[in-house]
Amino acid sequence: MYTPINQYIERLETISFDVDKLNQAVNDLIKIRPFENEAPKPGMLKSNAICLNYDAKELDEWFGGNIRGKYWTKPDSSFEEMEREPYIDESRYTLFNPKLDNTYFKFVYEKISEFFEIGRCRVIKMPPRTTLSWHRDPEKRIHIAIKTNYGSRMFIEHTGYHIPADGNIYLTDNTKYHTAINGGEEDRIHLVATVLGTK
Repeated sequence: MYTPINQYIERLETISFDVDKLNQAVNDLIKIRPFENEAPKPGMLKSNAICLNYDAKELDEWFGGNIRGKYWTKPDSSFEEMEREPYIDESRYTLFNPKLDNTYFKFVYEKISEFFEIGRCRVIKMPPRTTLSWHRDPEKRIHIAIKTNYGSRMFIEHTGYHIPADGNIYLTDNTKYHTAINGGEEDRIHLVATVLGTK
């Protein structure tokens, strides 16, 4: 069922998705909910993450894309670990956004949910020549690369890997220290879901 890529990343062999349809779904999505650089109105909340599912208690069904959730980092020369951001109960994100029912993401979300119990399921854009902090998360993640380039890498502990846009699900151990970089000259876009368990 899984093929180990390295000690921190596995590829799920059971299912895969159509990359052309994923790219079209991104185009459909940003017509409804733009990323940061495409925010159409002054004052509109900007984010490089768009959440496909939501918590019924939230007034804004897009809210899940605008929060980071708990993570730990070692941000300075002391090398001491520090906790950042409040804990988010990812298990409350159970409702797929009905505004996206006519996109390919609905099929992808339902298919992923057959194999995994997931929390927030987000489409995340990394602009060119950017990086994330060195950090660890409370849970593992699913990554499906939609748009990538040779300069895009995920590093977990001391191991780097380029997740290809091949339609496959990659399970990454984000409970270890990691970062992602986009060293290319185009956006890197991944579908990323928090893994709460397997089925």
